[in-house]
Amino acid sequence: MLLATFKLCAGSSYRHVRNMKGLRHQAVLAISQGLNRRALGDPTSGAWINQVRRRSSLLGSRLEDALYSDQELAYIRQGEEAMQKALGILSSQEGWKKENQQANGDTVLSKVVPDTGKVFRLEVVVDQPMERLYEELVERMEAMGEWNPNIKEIKVLQKIGKDTIITHELAAESAGNLVGPRDFVSVRCTKRRGSTCVLAGMATRFGEMPEQKGVIRGEHGPTCMVLHPLAGSPSKTKLTWLLSIDLKGWLPKTIINQVLSQTQVDFANHLRKHLESSPAPDARC
Repeated sequence: MLLATFKLCAGSSYRHVRNMKGLRHQAVLAISQGLNRRALGDPTSGAWINQVRRRSSLLGSRLEDALYSDQELAYIRQGEEAMQKALGILSSQEGWKKENQQANGDTVLSKVVPDTGKVFRLEVVVDQPMERLYEELVERMEAMGEWNPNIKEIKVLQKIGKDTIITHELAAESAGNLVGPRDFVSVRCTKRRGSTCVLAGMATRFGEMPEQKGVIRGEHGPTCMVLHPLAGSPSKTKLTWLLSIDLKGWLPKTIINQVLSQTQVDFANHLRKHLESSPAPDARC
């Protein structure tokens, strides 16, 4: 059976089978199950099984890659790149300047990052468990326009695996029409690392969502939100939002800085109000 399974995997390299994703996925599972049965049924073959397992782990990763098209793999890698860049910016504690300080402790900081430009960092504590925030910001992302007036619509254009999505976001005009309508096409990557959730993204191109007439296409990235339980108070969540955005068009920097820092403050206020006024769903991060 195991030999036949390897032949099945080898067959998936032929052109007429290459696009049969289900077949390759079944092959990966069959290899794993076959190795486990061998290991349990024949104790004398343990060394051989361990050696094959090590080799099959590489084979498995290659087969998993084969489950996606070249374009899908490019999106996955772009999302992971956005996460690494964003976390790298957040990990540096030097050079941050205070842009906005609220009475409730919400703080917006900023600094200029080489090859990225000016970035903004919101730091808030929300009186809700992390699972609740994850549910609203990830699982129910498309409903964000219902409670955040700065967003008209967020639509998931494509899901790739369990961690990566392509989204289209239509932003509302700012107060006083200082900034006209903007939209953004982004690749977003979500990871759970221990008790921390990281939601990252950056601008990307998606052929099925060209630029819209009358709307300026802005660019995100790299951006991310980091969620983790507040130390000593696990029912509360520390939320850090790194915002890096190019609004395009002609806008004075003073207006851009004012709009972006206020957008982050407004987001925290709208999020709290929404969480307090709506029932908590049964969510798990």
